[in-house]
Amino acid sequence: MAAHLDLEEQEQLEQVKAFWKRWGNLITWLITIALAAFAAWQGWNWYQRDQAAKAAAMYEEFDRALNAQDLDKAAVAAADLKSRFAGTAYAAQAGLQVAKLQLDKDKLDDARQSLAWVAEHGAEGAPYRDLARLRLAGLQIDAKAYDDAAKSLDAVKAPEFAGLVADRRGDLLLLQDKRDAAKAEYQKALVAIDKTQDYRRIVEAKLATLGVPTAIEAAGAAQ
Repeated sequence: MAAHLDLEEQEQLEQVKAFWKRWGNLITWLITIALAAFAAWQGWNWYQRDQAAKAAAMYEEFDRALNAQDLDKAAVAAADLKSRFAGTAYAAQAGLQVAKLQLDKDKLDDARQSLAWVAEHGAEGAPYRDLARLRLAGLQIDAKAYDDAAKSLDAVKAPEFAGLVADRRGDLLLLQDKRDAAKAEYQKALVAIDKTQDYRRIVEAKLATLGVPTAIEAAGAAQ
């Protein structure tokens, strides 16, 4: 009986050896690749967390300068975020906020440059780029850079900004004395902007100056 078991175990051992001889290298490589992929995934996650923590700390420095209205320090901190953590939401937020501070301080060229950076390099997956394009278009309209403003508005793709894009495009067309085209854009804006939004009244006022009856005029006539 013992001899029979020994022979059976020997046969199984030989089968294992044969299997390993044929497939052992492949299995070893597959295990190695799987372990390397797991290690790389773990390393990438650690790197992402490390980068996010460093970016958050740098953003806090920027935020302190922003709250103090210290444009020089805020601009330096924003520039550091852009150079070291360009792909993070912190860099995009800093770009948008420093642009507002630059605008408040009458640094129009600097504000345009800050918004242009966010429009081109801001973090994906969030509305930062489109928001920057909208604000940039407004500054370009003010500077009478109408072609540039049109390009900025054309680049805005997020559906939630459709009403604001149409409104701003209406402003652009009106300044170019294209009243009918401007009227059409304002009407698009009125359709796209939610009825609960106060900004609709501004669009309605613009339409009223172009001779289009609006809810505001209708309410006045009813009184």
